[in-house]
Amino acid sequence: MLRIGSIVLRVDDLQRQTEFWEAVLDYVRGDKQSDDFELLRPRDGVGPSLSLDQVPSTAQVPPRLHLDLFTENQADEVERLKALGATEVHWDKRPPDADYVILEDPEGNRFCVVDIS
Repeated sequence: MLRIGSIVLRVDDLQRQTEFWEAVLDYVRGDKQSDDFELLRPRDGVGPSLSLDQVPSTAQVPPRLHLDLFTENQADEVERLKALGATEVHWDKRPPDADYVILEDPEGNRFCVVDIS
C-alpha cells in the first residue's frame, strides 16, 4: 500500500518560501540535507511533509497541481495568509457559492483555502 509522504514544491527563493510555508502550515523544518532543498514536516507528525526544492521554473497558469488547505475559519485564515505574503486570485469561473478561496504564495504557486465548517 502507498501513501503520500511528501509533496514537492519547486521554488526560486528557498529561504523566503520556507518561512512562508512554515508559518502557513505550522510545520517544522527537518534536518537540513542540502543548500537547495528543505523538508517541512507536520509539527505533530501527522500528514504529509512539504518539500521545497530550489529549481528555477516558471509558474504554469492554471497550475497542473495545487494544494487544498481545509479550515473551519476561512475568513480569518485567508486574512492571516495574506498578511504572510499570499495574494488572492480572482477567477471569473469561480461559482458565487464556492467553498474555496484561491490564493498564491509569494512566488505564484496557487492553493485553495477550503471552508469545511
